[in-house]
Amino acid sequence: MKQSKTLIPTMREVPADADVKSHQLLLRAGFIRQNASGVYTYLPLGKKMLRKVEDIVREEMDDAGAVELLMPALQQAELWQESGRWQTYGPELMRLKDRHSREFALGATHEEVITALVRDEVKSYKRLPLTLYQIQTKFRDEKRPRFGLLRGREFIMKDAYSFHSSQESLDEVYDRLFEAYSNIFQRCGLNFRAVIADSGAMGGKDTHEFMVLSEIGEDTIAYSDTSSYAANIEMAPVVTVYEKSNDEPKPLEKVETPDSKTIESVAAFLNVPAEQCVKTLVFKVDEELVIVLARGDHEINDIKLKNYLDAGTVEMATEQEAARIFGATFGSLGPVGVPADVKIIADQAVQSLTNIVCGANEDGWHYVNANIARDFNISEFADLRFILEGDPSPDGKGTIQFAKGIEVGHIFKLGTRYSEAMNAVYLDENGRTQPMIMGCYGIGVSRIVAAIAEQFNDEKGFVWPATLTPFDVHLIPVNVKDEAQVNAANVLYDTLRQSGFSVLMDDRAERAGVKFTDSDLIGLPVRVTVGKKAAEGIVEIKVRKTGDVIESSVENVINVIHDLQGTI
Repeated sequence: MKQSKTLIPTMREVPADADVKSHQLLLRAGFIRQNASGVYTYLPLGKKMLRKVEDIVREEMDDAGAVELLMPALQQAELWQESGRWQTYGPELMRLKDRHSREFALGATHEEVITALVRDEVKSYKRLPLTLYQIQTKFRDEKRPRFGLLRGREFIMKDAYSFHSSQESLDEVYDRLFEAYSNIFQRCGLNFRAVIADSGAMGGKDTHEFMVLSEIGEDTIAYSDTSSYAANIEMAPVVTVYEKSNDEPKPLEKVETPDSKTIESVAAFLNVPAEQCVKTLVFKVDEELVIVLARGDHEINDIKLKNYLDAGTVEMATEQEAARIFGATFGSLGPVGVPADVKIIADQAVQSLTNIVCGANEDGWHYVNANIARDFNISEFADLRFILEGDPSPDGKGTIQFAKGIEVGHIFKLGTRYSEAMNAVYLDENGRTQPMIMGCYGIGVSRIVAAIAEQFNDEKGFVWPATLTPFDVHLIPVNVKDEAQVNAANVLYDTLRQSGFSVLMDDRAERAGVKFTDSDLIGLPVRVTVGKKAAEGIVEIKVRKTGDVIESSVENVINVIHDLQGTI
């Protein structure tokens, strides 16, 4: 490809609204352009990167026994109503009506469409198992699109779905696709971990996320410092054993705590440790208000709470809703004197406390020396808090450390969540009707491009690995008015392509400095510069990754580049 004939609009300045390195460089190097918030055009270089990742994904999915198809992005509301998700998916689902006022959604995911398809076409156990996948644009109305391709409203995704007649069959395919995903991310050169995760709105259980380790990651990974254990912080169980306090219960006392509305300020005002305090939180759980207690130095994990209560939705109550129970505002709430019909549950750490500090349900006042059973009752104790660094690892090996991660893949064992709701059934060996057992497997293809961009760069621009580069060689004739340079460059352009290399030739009438700066920014593995020694048949070969420079005759360039393959 000749650079004068394509569209690579590089930028010198860092865009003001680009907060992370991948977003900055993808814009500056001319790979993408923003169309709207969270919506991007993939320019020719960006499209080549997408295709490289897609090729890897297809190869591994095909090897794992999956078969590609393509489903519509425009989905009927009736299918989502069948599954029950039309009401529960939330505002991220982009909904619209056609000219006949029929409701549709732009595909955020395709469980409903694929389940309806297989329900209509597969009737017998003899056709199972079956694994189908597609690579397609998805749409989600993100509240805060950010970080470029890492969190957009329109993005490229590979989604796969498997259908089974037994749990054993699902387990086998799940393990096979787990391995395929690991292969994909290894081939992309990414530093990643597979972690135990929450299934969220997808339903089902037994699920893993594939996280690329990165300081800009929005997810926190809890991992053992001595074993392979890793989980999303939302899913890591706390196995800490709490010793019951031996302190004698003291008389309950109400004390004034002016301008103290946080655990930190209350603990400081009363000169007590935060772990002696209890924070009182109010959640709306499927429209019912539930009080949840946590030790002052701990945070309640709403995902654990949702899973423990087997709830559809869990969200923080508003201050007005809480005031109806307590008669006080946030910062002064507590469990003492709460009406008996209000459910109070607590994290297991609270059970060991004696002489607790808690809100007195009167603004500016707290209780000291509150004790469970004597002063208030708790109906249930459970593991409801976020795990902390330094806690014992749930697998019993080592202690927990934290890392940030970018989610690039997620696999689920859905079970019969969708097949039962949508009547996707088959006839078994005995002629009996059974619901299909399902799995779901997603990869963010465009997010992988951003994750690769985040990992492979330096202060000058991208440093693409040879397996993922948009072109193998950047060929630069320094002066396009010099006949010897142009002739040598044209010869090399044809020779390199005939030898199987993809070549980007900068044939623009630009200054040498501009060409070299753009070349470093774009980041192809090898740069061949045709300069002043072209008349002598000599060119310069530079390795982008190491900065090493080699002079070579025009005739020997192919051999030199072949010899460099292990270093680029």
